[in-house]
Amino acid sequence: MKNQNLINALNECVAACNHCASACLAEEGVKMMARCIQTDIVCAEFCSTTAKVIAFDSSVSQEMVDLCRKICSECAAECEKHDMEHCRHCAEVCRRCEEACSAYAA
Repeated sequence: MKNQNLINALNECVAACNHCASACLAEEGVKMMARCIQTDIVCAEFCSTTAKVIAFDSSVSQEMVDLCRKICSECAAECEKHDMEHCRHCAEVCRRCEEACSAYAA
């Protein structure tokens, strides 16, 4: 399938962000994790939607991927502020997704 690598990266990012948000909610200092949870949720939702748009090869695919790259970058930056394993993993996956989005644009 066309763009399968990007779709896979987007779906992996959805899973990592959802896991991170869920794990953050279980942290003792959950209030301190509010921004991380919020960026995780936004990133997961946007990556999920972008994967669907890409599969349809829509006329707005490029704009969606560009915005998705930005959102993944912001989510990675937020997760990189935290020492928890789930945040570190999420940041890595978001960076890979950001790279896949950049490769799509190239």
